Amino acid sequence: MRVLLTTWGSRGDVEPLAALAVELRELGARVRVCAPPDEEFAALLARVGVPLVPLGPTVHSVVAAAKPTAADAFRLAPELVAARFETLTAAAAEGCDALLATGLMPAGARDVAEKLGVPYVYACFHLAGLPSRHLRPGARPGPASAPGETDHRVLWRQDADRVDALYGEALARHRAAIGLPPVAGVRDHVFTGRPWLAADATLCPARGMTDLDLVQTGAWLLPDDRPLPPGLEAFLEAGPPPVYVGFGSMAAHAPQDIARVATEACRAHGRRVLLARGWAGLAPVDDADDCFVVGEVNQQALFRRVAAVVHHGGAGTTTAAARAGAPQVVLPRIADQPYWAGRVAELGIGAAHGAPAPTAGSLSAALTEALAPGTVARAAAVAATIRTDGAAVAARLLLDAAAGAAAPGQRGVRRPR
Repeated sequence: MRVLLTTWGSRGDVEPLAALAVELRELGARVRVCAPPDEEFAALLARVGVPLVPLGPTVHSVVAAAKPTAADAFRLAPELVAARFETLTAAAAEGCDALLATGLMPAGARDVAEKLGVPYVYACFHLAGLPSRHLRPGARPGPASAPGETDHRVLWRQDADRVDALYGEALARHRAAIGLPPVAGVRDHVFTGRPWLAADATLCPARGMTDLDLVQTGAWLLPDDRPLPPGLEAFLEAGPPPVYVGFGSMAAHAPQDIARVATEACRAHGRRVLLARGWAGLAPVDDADDCFVVGEVNQQALFRRVAAVVHHGGAGTTTAAARAGAPQVVLPRIADQPYWAGRVAELGIGAAHGAPAPTAGSLSAALTEALAPGTVARAAAVAATIRTDGAAVAARLLLDAAAGAAAPGQRGVRRPR
């Protein structure tokens, strides 16, 4: 059985595919992953023995400069459509029995699968973007029709129109080139009527949240047994647990002067601070020994040894902190991050910092909430509920789909048990 996995997005989009690839390989499948050619992603996939097939430009080249504009989006969208048709077709030349796509609106992936005649699955790591009567576009919660607000149905129709404007012309052109007719709406075509949700059910309850026939597999978690760097180990051993502060692939979107703000807020609590350099390039504000900077590291091991995790609210970081039982302070910036901030607050496992420009005072107040004994206890309790078998569940479902497509009368994807 040969499976093709593809994404274009940050590490939070690539690492789950690595986890799924490992599980598929354990079941005897041959797996190829088409993803952005960032060095970090190539190293991640190489660590688990899965080669990276480069797809599109590096993510870092797109997000590390100034904040992307609408013009940037209209340039990138058709570029990614073209890259998917070319790269996925070439990657499937050696044979393909199923294709799974995720990440930034993977227009083009389903179309290649259609041409090949193999099953296609769209998977997501959050509810953002899935039409819902309970969430506004971008996964912002809200009533179905609050006074003075636009009805959800109108907002989701506008969202579909926006996706068509970005991807529609390019998708139609490339489909025509391989003998396929145009589609009625890009968003619904990409998502299908039965998308998969690779998110933990405790952190992201999905029942009834969308009219689509959603299949929730659980989060796709890649086991990590790497030791922590010696310097970091020494810092952790030298004092009480520090507060971790990191914004992952947020570069232009990271809060201004966040290293100074976070350091002052942590010191106000008498806490040491551990800065994750990330794509924002966080660096110490002085040479005091209560601060340490770390690069890419085993978060599964690290988060069990920190007092709290201050972060942007990506699905991966939120899940890693919750699984470790670490209280969280979420400073959401874009996309699905406000949703995760809201869930952290609702579950009582941390605080959501609503203001877009944190100050030392506002972040200190959020830390007061996160470090409270009740929050610490609740975080530990929720950690025990986080399932770790999501990638294994998804791997079995995907191979079942491929086998069903190959056997007449057995088509379809079974629900996870």
